[in-house]
Amino acid sequence: MKNITRHYGVLKLVKRMKNSELGNPQFLLSCDGYTFRTPKNSMLGYSVQNYIDKRVTITIGTHYGALTLEGIFMGKMINPNV
Repeated sequence: MKNITRHYGVLKLVKRMKNSELGNPQFLLSCDGYTFRTPKNSMLGYSVQNYIDKRVTITIGTHYGALTLEGIFMGKMINPNV
């Protein structure tokens, strides 16, 4: 993944996408003005459901030209170097 950036805001569900070929959930989400997707066959597809409509810190990057979720944390991160 390239061009990873960190953002803070309320996580919103835009659309639940088709499951991956291996049956894992995928979502189209938005936060802080960015719209991005969860990676295919990633545990983030399961855990992101616990963060919808809550204030979170996310890290997103580009993966094959698409904005993709790289990590998610509850609340605002205090140490930006972590």
